Amino acid sequence: MNPNRRPHGHDATPGPYRVIQWATGGVGAHALRAVLDHPDLVLAGVRVHDPAKAGVDAGVLCGSGSTTGVAATTDVDEILALGADCVLYMPRLFDVDDVCRLLVAGVNVVTTHGDLRHPDTVDPEVCARIEAACWFGGASILSTGIAPGFVTETLPVALSSVQRRIDRLTIEESVDLARPGMSRLLVETMGFGTSPAPFDEQRLAHAIHTFGPSLRLVADAVRLPLDAFEVVGEVALAEHDVPLEFTTLAAGTVAAQRITVSGRGGGRVLLRLRSTWYCTSALRPGWPVRETGWHVAIDGETPIEMDLRYPVDPSRMSAMSPRYAANRAVNAVTYLCAAPPGIRTTLDLPPLTANLG
Repeated sequence: MNPNRRPHGHDATPGPYRVIQWATGGVGAHALRAVLDHPDLVLAGVRVHDPAKAGVDAGVLCGSGSTTGVAATTDVDEILALGADCVLYMPRLFDVDDVCRLLVAGVNVVTTHGDLRHPDTVDPEVCARIEAACWFGGASILSTGIAPGFVTETLPVALSSVQRRIDRLTIEESVDLARPGMSRLLVETMGFGTSPAPFDEQRLAHAIHTFGPSLRLVADAVRLPLDAFEVVGEVALAEHDVPLEFTTLAAGTVAAQRITVSGRGGGRVLLRLRSTWYCTSALRPGWPVRETGWHVAIDGETPIEMDLRYPVDPSRMSAMSPRYAANRAVNAVTYLCAAPPGIRTTLDLPPLTANLG
């Protein structure tokens, strides 16, 4: 570990910090490359799950164009023996056993998994186990990302700073599935091009699990009392045939879906997150649809709203989107290493900034 590291405080501590990249999938590969470019971070190791990647240089795994001298390993014991300052934890599944081993060993963890975004909503036994590991090792863990994360937590809290009364906060996600490069599997798995049917209850439950903690975090930040969450799923049908890159959706079949998660308090909706995925704007009923991106609005004493777009060629969007979450996580490393031990959230850290030096 960094022998010059100051005791945990609140401000980002100057590096260099020795960092391990855990998993090199869609987000992980971008994070690995960002670590190599960060002036305050030094790559100490890479943990992979695929035996074919073991022994491969980190630069090759992330396509950096150069070698690093750091070879990937599948061995967790090797990773722990490196004595790194922080792990960027980005596997497909969140393994509590692995995470606790890292924390007990004194290794801070930044993850793009949302399991710990709002500790009060985590299974109490799991939360207690992770907190104990943090305090034993003097380490911290943070869940971050873009959505949930930056868009659903940082932006709303920032916009609340010009308010003295909030009647409702609305966050809207829009995704145009007709743009080039979209996954055929995604479109078919979500049921586009099929006859309308009752909304999948598992998807509704997943929406609350994904976005509910972020909404609770925002409510905590501005002291809005939430009583309960509601979730509603809806579909809209194509007015006419919709040609896509790989198929055509017939008129009268599902061409748009939206899920609305609402946080209620005092008998009314205080926070609302709506995610709309669509293949055409010609819909029945005639839902208004936005370009791919986010819209955040606060109705209150001083109404304010903003649109967040991705000015990227549509054919590159699928390849580009993981970078947003990866960069957010990498930029959080120095801040988390300076934070007190325990499960940390967006509210515990100062605003994250990028060191581009």
